[in-house]
Amino acid sequence: MVERVCLVVGARPNFVKAYPLLRAFSEEEMEVSLVNTGQHYDAELCEVFFDELRIRDFVREINLKVGSGSHAEQTSRCIIQMERVLQREKPDVTVVIGDVNSTLAGALASIKTGIPVAHVEAGYRSFDLGMPEEVNRILVDHISQLLFSPTESSTMNLMIEGIPEDRIRFSGNVLIDSLVSVCENLGITPKNIDKEDYAVLTIHRPKNVDDPNRLREIVDAAKEIPIRVVFPIHPRTRERCAEFRVDLEGIEVRYPMGYMEFISLLARAKLVLTDSGGIQEEALFLGTPCLTLRENTERIETLISGGNLLVGANRERIIRVVSELLEDEKKYESMVKAEVPDRWDGRASKRIASELGESEMKIQSYNFMKMGIPQYMLVEKRELSKEDEVIAKFSRNRLSIYSFDTALVRRWRAH
Repeated sequence: MVERVCLVVGARPNFVKAYPLLRAFSEEEMEVSLVNTGQHYDAELCEVFFDELRIRDFVREINLKVGSGSHAEQTSRCIIQMERVLQREKPDVTVVIGDVNSTLAGALASIKTGIPVAHVEAGYRSFDLGMPEEVNRILVDHISQLLFSPTESSTMNLMIEGIPEDRIRFSGNVLIDSLVSVCENLGITPKNIDKEDYAVLTIHRPKNVDDPNRLREIVDAAKEIPIRVVFPIHPRTRERCAEFRVDLEGIEVRYPMGYMEFISLLARAKLVLTDSGGIQEEALFLGTPCLTLRENTERIETLISGGNLLVGANRERIIRVVSELLEDEKKYESMVKAEVPDRWDGRASKRIASELGESEMKIQSYNFMKMGIPQYMLVEKRELSKEDEVIAKFSRNRLSIYSFDTALVRRWRAH
């Protein structure tokens, strides 16, 4: 049974998701060490969240202060310091959240130290290995002993990649747990909020802010859409705008704000333009139509529900889609009322804490001398018709994988 937990955080999205987890762990009477790697070194991004969410009220914080740097520098510093912390704290399990460099570093340090890993927000896939976060997600999922998936599609992704079903728990979305709490504090009823005449813009991903052409296309589009734009600017984005001489005149620029202030802004916005994964989910839950400034997303359910549209970083496309949406009342209302996925109910953290509390965490090791050799066998391959809607079928020892035009059935058997 799990009694001692090491929870690793390092970036703003982690802090928001850690808050309900810490409360749930406390209710289960677990002893928790919170390791803050300091990946987001800017006080604007960190302290306001820690203070507002009162995270330190629940737990003792260990701050590694690794700061910024290249992916390799930041991750390696995290691993070295995390190893020392884990050897000292000796937790039963290390819990990592999401897909930032701190997530990968915490998982690697833990598994190398012989401590099992639990991954919260497992299974998200954008199918874009050019994204550092995608690499982190895949690596962490495959070295974790317990994987808490937020959605049905993320659960399916893990199964398709061959992760044993008994290691996967469809827990729901911990980000929504925080959002439910904030909405209650602000007196907001999701999906039933009077909208004001402005759009929110957020951009921070390297693909958008480190490419002067993409950055300029997005900013120019924001200036030209037929609605006021409020831009809570990320410090790194602010630096790139200055470096590339991207003019922000005509856009209402605001410095990073607290979580509650941002949610209040997002909830009342007519729409949001963003490249953030978490904001896609928050917008769907709140009922704010979302236009994602990317060509793909790991938040597949937001697209399936109809509450989110991919628009990329092309100025003309962004302007056209925004204009059409604002003019089409029926389409706009359908995005506002888009269905929220199953288990986005504010109880994901409780499910996770309960599962952890009942789990005998150990690092998997199979004994071929006792169990036999794992065998893989191709048993069927055929063309699928366009009418075929089945994506995948699962049973205890068999996994059927379907792509859009072929079906491959793999059978796994161990004696």
